[in-house]
Amino acid sequence: MDWYLDILKNHYVDFEGRVGRRLFWMFVLVNIGISIAISLVIGIVSDGLASALSGLFSLAILLPSIGMGIRRLHDTGKTGWLMLLAFIPLLGAIALIVLYALPGDPGPNEYGPEPHDMDASFA
Repeated sequence: MDWYLDILKNHYVDFEGRVGRRLFWMFVLVNIGISIAISLVIGIVSDGLASALSGLFSLAILLPSIGMGIRRLHDTGKTGWLMLLAFIPLLGAIALIVLYALPGDPGPNEYGPEPHDMDASFA
């Protein structure tokens, strides 16, 4: 869990460098887990409160999520501008998932050195 907190504390708006598949997908998984937990736990008490807290959590992780997506694209040698594919309904999301799932470039590329997944000192 230290790596997750490191992303939020030290790489909150970091759009430079690269991030590996494992770290990216673990970040996504933890965010989904937290969102579900907020919805379930708070939803028992109040639906309105659950919606508000879910919205606040989504807003709080918006910039780190965009940064992780851009850095994941950088790991595959692609430009971060491909994140704009998300604005194409359905097909854009599918295309981004495929791009995120591609293996990263071995060794350094134009965006930086090869990342070391699950290491708190990733680039």
